Amino acid sequence: MSYTFDKTFSIILLALSILFIFQATQISDSAYGSTVGPKIFPLGLGIILGLLSLQLFYESWKKAVRERNTGPTTSSKISSTELKKFLIILGSALAYVFFLEKIGYMITTFLFLCISFQTMERTNLIYSIFIAAGFSLGVYYLFTSLLGGSLPSFPIF
Repeated sequence: MSYTFDKTFSIILLALSILFIFQATQISDSAYGSTVGPKIFPLGLGIILGLLSLQLFYESWKKAVRERNTGPTTSSKISSTELKKFLIILGSALAYVFFLEKIGYMITTFLFLCISFQTMERTNLIYSIFIAAGFSLGVYYLFTSLLGGSLPSFPIF
């Protein structure tokens, strides 16, 4: 199995994270004198992306060295079910982006999480519903109440 794609993609992600961090530092500080300004969140995401891309590069490099020494351990072919799962989650992510402003954060996030949970692993639907509802409500509350941000909550018909 070739890990060239993983290594190349990790380098692209690292470059993207550096660009993201640089652009985040260009955001002006908070006008209210708060230590938590508008650049904290994008700066943190850029740092996390950079660290994860470095981890991806290291792990793919380590696996490539191991395979060179011991031979391939797994099949490199993608099964049709894995491709189907990927396409379902990709489609639901695109629908999430499209419908976020139209039907609101709460409903869109809830539906996206339910579809993703059931696609990744078919478990009890009730568990998926409770986890998706709790996550979407919890994040909405944290972002709007504690951080003072705004999200489109419910559709206005």
